[in-house]
Amino acid sequence: MTTLVTGASGFVGSHVARQLVAAGHSVRLLVRRGSRLEFLADVAAERVEGDLRDAASVARAMKGVHRVFHVAADYRLWARNPDEIYDSNVGGTRRLLEAAAAERVSRIVYTSTVATIAVSRPDASHDELPDESTPASVDQMIGHYKRSKFLAEEEARKAAAAGLPVVIVNPTTPVGPGDWKPTPTGKIIVDFLNRKMPAYVDTGLNLVAVEDVAAGHLLAAERGRVGERYLLGARNMTLKQILDALAAIAGRSAPRVRLPHAVALAAGYADEWFSRLVGRDPRIPVEGVKMSRHRMFVSTGKAERELGYAPGSVEAALGRAVNWYEEHGYARGRAAGKNGVRAEAA
Repeated sequence: MTTLVTGASGFVGSHVARQLVAAGHSVRLLVRRGSRLEFLADVAAERVEGDLRDAASVARAMKGVHRVFHVAADYRLWARNPDEIYDSNVGGTRRLLEAAAAERVSRIVYTSTVATIAVSRPDASHDELPDESTPASVDQMIGHYKRSKFLAEEEARKAAAAGLPVVIVNPTTPVGPGDWKPTPTGKIIVDFLNRKMPAYVDTGLNLVAVEDVAAGHLLAAERGRVGERYLLGARNMTLKQILDALAAIAGRSAPRVRLPHAVALAAGYADEWFSRLVGRDPRIPVEGVKMSRHRMFVSTGKAERELGYAPGSVEAALGRAVNWYEEHGYARGRAAGKNGVRAEAA
């Protein structure tokens, strides 16, 4: 029996594919033409070329499949044409669900995001943190990426209500090896390592090892309840705490200057204006700055209780990420590191 994985050339998808193959499953990967596949070279899986925006190619990839992990998404905080984000994330999810229904698959794990969860109040206690049951609306979503993922998740929930065996997982902020693009969070790590982060803003994220997120996907396929969603995270940390952890790992100083959000937002608007002028993607996406006004702290107890999900050390995951970025030329080598992490000459 064949398991289909979309988005396998991406950060989370590649780890899902690896863990499925390691567990002995027959795996098929739906990949777009031109995708970077060098990081999947050692993964023993069938490759099928297609695109979520092309219903015919999705239907071909679905033939003979009994289980689907729909991990693919257009993850950008800025796009010259935002319609591309909606076509991939919302339209692509709808096409995949229709193809899965026609093939009568036994289980679909849809990868949503913590971005669809309502944000926490600044003074919220741990017991008051948002979780899978916290109501949210599309009007609360900041930017095209978050709105598109909210609408795509609604497609998955409607399909489950109509009888399709869909389970939804909502990863928080994965870190670890293999983030080749890198993701916005990965870029924070790379910028820190390259000493391009002189200041920070007052924000917070729930960090988790990417390997644990992938393991949570497999658990959701086996134990998740149809129509339910499960937050896959680990530890709520302020950006300052994350940077301090990276400083301890990499043997570098963490920034001490806290930048007011108003200043960061002004810099974002200026950078987007200049980026349009010179024809490059902005380095400080305005949507990202707006999101940073809210701490994305959540409670992940449901996945632990119902799936047996047990995330590991975030510091260890950050260490693996730092090692990977350095080994692949994203960042300069380190001075003496701490916590048992490999150190190199600066």
